[in-house]
Amino acid sequence: MKQSHFTLIAILLMVVAFVAAAMFHNSGEEKAINERVSNNSAALIQDYSVKAGNPDAKVTLVEFLDPACGTCAQFHPFVKQLMQQQGGKMNLVVRYLPFHQGSDRMVAMLEAARQQDKFWEVLELMFATQAQWTINHVAQPDIFMGFIERAGVDIARIKQDMNSPDIAKIIQQDMADAQLLGANKTPSFFVNGKPLPSFGYQQLQSLVESEVSANY
Repeated sequence: MKQSHFTLIAILLMVVAFVAAAMFHNSGEEKAINERVSNNSAALIQDYSVKAGNPDAKVTLVEFLDPACGTCAQFHPFVKQLMQQQGGKMNLVVRYLPFHQGSDRMVAMLEAARQQDKFWEVLELMFATQAQWTINHVAQPDIFMGFIERAGVDIARIKQDMNSPDIAKIIQQDMADAQLLGANKTPSFFVNGKPLPSFGYQQLQSLVESEVSANY
């Protein structure tokens, strides 16, 4: 009995030690990420970045996305819902992190649509039809071109403008900024410069609500 008792205690102590070590590691990792973002805060938003919501809002959500990212498409309605819930207290900044093969061309298409004031319409359409133009995790811009007229854009102009060197520079800058900030997945979110402590809908909502409470 005594031996079994001591064995149980030893196992419990090992579990406690493991949990404590994991918490310490996660705490240290979170601190390092926060410091990295703080040291590179200028990389969060560029003058050219796409913005939505009240420009004077005290809470800013920065999202790095990839049009071919399934999780980005799943989060998109949730992000819109957060914007509606918070009203003028929150704004959104969209940045690009095209990880999937061919996604850089999708981003170029988005930026070309932006020149026709059709950014949001085309982004919505991309997410709605994503399963049809993303094949085996590879974006197929030519397939999406068959859908884009639904957004009411000038297709000939889209095809021309998406090859602009200025758009290529935007994509390169966004990817460089993402690297500086340690954004290594899509979507990556920052709320008033704070990264999510862990990934998920609830975590994003909690961080947004916390920042709204702290600033209003």
